Amino acid sequence: MLLEYLGHACFKITQDSFSLIIDPYSSGSVPGLADLKEKANQVICSHDHYDHYGLSEVKLLNVRVDTPFALEVIDTYHDDKQGELRGKNNINIITHEDTRIVHMGDIGCMPEDEQIDKIKGCDVLLIPVGGFFTTAPDITWEIVKKVNPKVCIPMHFRSETFGYDVIGTVDEFLKYADIPAERIGSSLNIDDLGAERRLIVMTPSKA
Repeated sequence: MLLEYLGHACFKITQDSFSLIIDPYSSGSVPGLADLKEKANQVICSHDHYDHYGLSEVKLLNVRVDTPFALEVIDTYHDDKQGELRGKNNINIITHEDTRIVHMGDIGCMPEDEQIDKIKGCDVLLIPVGGFFTTAPDITWEIVKKVNPKVCIPMHFRSETFGYDVIGTVDEFLKYADIPAERIGSSLNIDDLGAERRLIVMTPSKA
């Protein structure tokens, strides 16, 4: 299974010939990122904000292929006021055989214990780390510790060349981590993660 980081909170997951894109951003919505112009068999979104709901940016392949992924959705909030500020948010659990990838969307609150239990020990946790619109970096790391994934991959952060000015850099999040970060390119083979806990910073392919 191949995981590709396109940018912001958008990832492409490919198993065999089937591809799924999650949280595509609308053209021009994220400073410094090129338009998506992607193709996929399936698209899912965590919520309907323009930087996560650019459905028109992904061309659905006109080929009937059964999905290899099972999908489970956990209802959460985009803020710590039960959605009063920014609305609801979905945590999406994408499963293929024994592999679970959890995309936290724009999580803005500490998930409830029973919600944590559903994603605890997942293979890959994709989590926003820039704060402001989502949980602050220290709270985000507390979520990571509770979930205890095999691999944690930060998303929804800024750099010198891309992202919103009001959100933080990935380095502001990494200072709370208790394991060293690996920095790689834009793709990762999910079938070869190894046994050790890992914190992996991916490079957006659209940056």
